[in-house]
Amino acid sequence: MTSQTPENPIPSEEPVNANQTIDIDHEMRTAYLDYAMSVIVARALPDARDGLKPVHRRILYGMLELGNRSNAPYKKSARIVGEVLGKYHPHGDSAVYDSMARMAQDFSMRYPLIDGQGNFGSIDGDAPAAMRYTEARLDPLAEEMLLDIEKNTVDFGDNFDGTLKEPFVLPSRLPNLLLNGSSGIAVGMATNIPPHNLRELSKAISYLIDHYETIDKITPDTLMEFLPGPDFPTGGVIIGNEGIRQAYSTGRGRLVVRGLAHIEEIRGGRFAIVVTEIPYQINKTSLIERIAELVREGRIDSITDLRDESDRRGMSIVIELKRGAEPRKVLNQLFKYTPLQSTFGVQLLALVDGEPRTLSLKRALQIYIEHRRSVITRRSQFELEKARARMHILDGLLIALANLDEVIATIRKSPDADTAKTRLMTRFKLTEIQAQAILDMQLRRLAALEREKIEKEAQEVKNLISYLEDLLANPKKILKVVQDDLKQMSDKYGDERRTRIAHDASEKLEEEDLQADVPVLISITQRGYVKRTQTSQYKTQARGGRGVSGQGMKDEDEIAMLIPARSVNTILFFSDQGKVYSEKAYQFPDANRTDKGIPIQNILSIGADEKITTAVAVPDFDKADYFTMATVNGKIKRVVLSEFSSVRPSGLIAMGLDKGDQLGWVRQTSGNDEIILVTKMGKALRMKETAVRAMGRPASGVAGISLAEGDKVTSMEVVEPDSFLLTLTENGFGKRTAIKNYPTKGRATSGVMTIDEKALPKTGLLVSARIVKEDDEITIMTSGGVMLRLKVKDIASQGRASRGVHIINLTKSQLAVSMARLTQEDLAVGQPQKTK
Repeated sequence: MTSQTPENPIPSEEPVNANQTIDIDHEMRTAYLDYAMSVIVARALPDARDGLKPVHRRILYGMLELGNRSNAPYKKSARIVGEVLGKYHPHGDSAVYDSMARMAQDFSMRYPLIDGQGNFGSIDGDAPAAMRYTEARLDPLAEEMLLDIEKNTVDFGDNFDGTLKEPFVLPSRLPNLLLNGSSGIAVGMATNIPPHNLRELSKAISYLIDHYETIDKITPDTLMEFLPGPDFPTGGVIIGNEGIRQAYSTGRGRLVVRGLAHIEEIRGGRFAIVVTEIPYQINKTSLIERIAELVREGRIDSITDLRDESDRRGMSIVIELKRGAEPRKVLNQLFKYTPLQSTFGVQLLALVDGEPRTLSLKRALQIYIEHRRSVITRRSQFELEKARARMHILDGLLIALANLDEVIATIRKSPDADTAKTRLMTRFKLTEIQAQAILDMQLRRLAALEREKIEKEAQEVKNLISYLEDLLANPKKILKVVQDDLKQMSDKYGDERRTRIAHDASEKLEEEDLQADVPVLISITQRGYVKRTQTSQYKTQARGGRGVSGQGMKDEDEIAMLIPARSVNTILFFSDQGKVYSEKAYQFPDANRTDKGIPIQNILSIGADEKITTAVAVPDFDKADYFTMATVNGKIKRVVLSEFSSVRPSGLIAMGLDKGDQLGWVRQTSGNDEIILVTKMGKALRMKETAVRAMGRPASGVAGISLAEGDKVTSMEVVEPDSFLLTLTENGFGKRTAIKNYPTKGRATSGVMTIDEKALPKTGLLVSARIVKEDDEITIMTSGGVMLRLKVKDIASQGRASRGVHIINLTKSQLAVSMARLTQEDLAVGQPQKTK
């Protein structure tokens, strides 16, 4: 043996120095790229086909394998997490549990996929309880996502250790990518997809399928007719639709989302803002803390109290305001300085064939349709193979039944089963599978009834094979199956849209174009409650009727005015301080006859000490030339109508007023009309409109009628040909007098009597006078909220100086307070006017 000496060392097979020289720049780039692709593909981004990230897909599949279906008992969340970790997802348990909890949150998911029991977190930001306390099972919607997975509909691959198989994608009977949306941050990219409404998605996909051959010609605007925008689980209001259009066209867009709030009157004549919905992904507690912080800093100084009154019935954040505060102004401040108005940045990024792609709406829907077509095709092929295999066996059984005695004899004469199988195959030309099926057949199957069952089954399988072969041979029929499946899902699980969309006025389709053009009555009470009621709710009664309950009243409240209009008209509201405000009629709440309505501050930004005294419905600012105005002290003024076509939200000065005077009436005039002024003591002055020159908005007007001491103007009307002046007193007396009985006089004169002056103690003072025609109807409102609708022709036509007759019976505590005219045009219910 050779000795080991320094002179004679033992040779080594490997070099002593095994270090390698590498390029650090190349190594860092390679390692980082591998990490980035792993995060992009295996963690952060959803697949465009089923809308799921790997962790969500593994949770749903793991629960299915665990038998944790929607009709099974709940299982501990810890057991589910352990199942997913041990078999499919080699990451931390918190990642799995947090993902599972989110799929159970109805404020995070538009359509939750997991049915949770226990504390799975809240919209206040509370974390879910520990997984050992909560329980869960699959939601029925999740089972639809997994349906037919056992029928070779999707590809499977090895799990992390190669011991099990897991699906690369789910069959996804629902378009989950857009249905529930997704969000995730990868390396160098992020996705943020908003949720949508199932019914609307179904309609959009159905339209694409119907026009699949010309899909390239379909535009985002066409799809938006069926899918107008995202539908968040927390509701809210999307401001404008330009961001929606951009997101659907390019895959990127910016949505401005506001919470939903309304204004209520509370004790002491103060108001409160009540927030009932907040923007998506906004923490309610953080929102309340931000509002409180703004109050402490003095940036919002009109809030006196802030409470969270949310319960199981819904959200309610109550913000009480100081006396004299303007609710609309405070609400605008909340929108500006708090997350009550937030931005949702749409990034429709998803994996397509394993690579991240930014998708348009049409492309996302098309990928889903192609996925479902592939699933239906593979399912049909699987079922066809299974049906053919079964038909093969049934053919053998039918041969055996047709030759029953010979088959039995062959089996009995065989020494063993293998010989019997061989002889059957030779004698009757059967395959090994058919022969084995005959040998396995139980004797009871030889009964006549059992034979019929086999024959019936054979016919059913033949029909199924024919259907499946025809289906696979016709791609259009496969698309029809996709369409029918989605329609079934929509009918079963669909619900109403939660998020409203406030369309931008600059869009081609104006908001008023979407409203029904019907006659309505806008009523305003003395305390400022307003509502919109369709005239069809008030049936015509005979003269002297008691009327029907027209409005639920707050304590000591009275009806101040009734404004007949059409729902698409612009309503100009004039206040006692001479200001004018503008709003569309359809923006007022549509209410029943007996509803109280809502505070007008909910809609108009009027001051706390300001009161609406008159309102005018304007169908078209180009159809009349002037507004003629009158005050209670008898002043009159004309203004060009176009000066009111653009009224800012804070209002405009309509007329300068003397101290103690109030703007009471405004009428549209052509420039050549005649005006009649009526006072509460029965004076009536008919004069030409041209007697009053046109003035600017701030002007205070000129003397219209000369008033006796204590007298006030109670009405101003525009004279019409062949019309009547219908007067109403506070004690319910009324009459109509032909307008020709009122002579035309000069401006600033006292006019003539229009009622028997001696009868005033019995009839009461005049409260209203309207120009009417015989085919018209009128609606009278009492101080108690009772409303009576009458035909004008049923009211007596009397002379100018007569007292009139009872036209409404009043109780001792009630007085007549207002009267509205319903023309034949107003009465044209169900005959909407043409739109441009």
